[in-house]
Amino acid sequence: MAVINRIAGFAGEMAGWRRHLHMHPELGLECHGTAAFVAARLREFGVDEIHEGIAESGLVAVIEGKGPGPVTGLRADMDALPMEEATGADWASTVPGRMHACGHDGHTAMLLGAAKYLAETRNFSGKAVLIFQPAEETIGGGRIMVEEGIMDRFGIKEVYALHTDPFGGLGEFRTCPGPIMAAVDDFEIHLTGKGGHAAYPDTCIDPLPAATAIAQAMQTIVSRNRPPLEALVVSVTQIHAGSAMNIIPETAYLAGTVRSFAPAMRDMAERRIGEIVAAQAAVFEVEGRLDYQRNYPATVNHAAQVDKAAEIARDVAGPDNVLTALPPEMGAEDFSYMLEARPGAFFFLGQGAGPSVHHPEFDFNDEVAPIGASFFARLIERHHPVG
Repeated sequence: MAVINRIAGFAGEMAGWRRHLHMHPELGLECHGTAAFVAARLREFGVDEIHEGIAESGLVAVIEGKGPGPVTGLRADMDALPMEEATGADWASTVPGRMHACGHDGHTAMLLGAAKYLAETRNFSGKAVLIFQPAEETIGGGRIMVEEGIMDRFGIKEVYALHTDPFGGLGEFRTCPGPIMAAVDDFEIHLTGKGGHAAYPDTCIDPLPAATAIAQAMQTIVSRNRPPLEALVVSVTQIHAGSAMNIIPETAYLAGTVRSFAPAMRDMAERRIGEIVAAQAAVFEVEGRLDYQRNYPATVNHAAQVDKAAEIARDVAGPDNVLTALPPEMGAEDFSYMLEARPGAFFFLGQGAGPSVHHPEFDFNDEVAPIGASFFARLIERHHPVG
């Protein structure tokens, strides 16, 4: 693999940064300690600008090249997950109930590695804009940073991101043009009837038949309302009602998620869920209320930027380690907001087989960091040529 020699030379330093971050995970928008660590490293590297406090704890750094030229954004997410770690690593989380189980510590370390190299060499024109983002796992720190104007403020024309991939071979890049990850919506359904003694159901209005009828009817959205070649998932993941065997409950609650790629499928699913809730509530004489929350949009890569970045990936990892026909996945990613704002591409970077992300035994593979950092650095150098 054509990892940049200088980056390979400080691979141990990158592992140290990553393991420090792993030991001190932070959640959501409250990534202040992580951001302070990142800012301290960036100051050591001598980047030209550091802008802190974006989306509460996010930050943007600017590295200027030699003369005018393109402005490209490179993004890493910083937040962890609210779960207990079970890796047993010497650098395991020191914070109970929190761990870096999705590789964001590695993403941050890779972007720091690229920053160190680019600030030293400056072998490019224009500007490299480094985006360190909180709250990917929760409310969408990427959305907030876009809403706070980072694309216009820093003149970003294109934007790129990497995500670690425990299903890909070590150093294998995987991506595709068009949709690569799904839009995610959540729904809650509240049913209210009239509770009472289970021995006298005629005196009650039971919400349970309505709840089960709604859950069953929702399964027909995919099988009967979706065109067969369109991707759509509608999953009821929670049903809660009742407290005792001899009581008909007053209320019932259902919740779940919807995943889609096409805006028309997203609209159709929301409409049909609303119609089913209203109709079944009327049939069973209960009150029905739907709370439908649209969350991250689909992550849609831009074809020209996929081609451009894949060329760099082949130089770094070799042609056999770059796949550009990855089938889209039903997971979600808030880098989608940045790709709605600017052309760009999202790549997975394989770290070898191991526990999945969001698993208590997951850990980022530090061997991958120099590969990802080299990809980011070469992307800037190759597409921001001096002169």
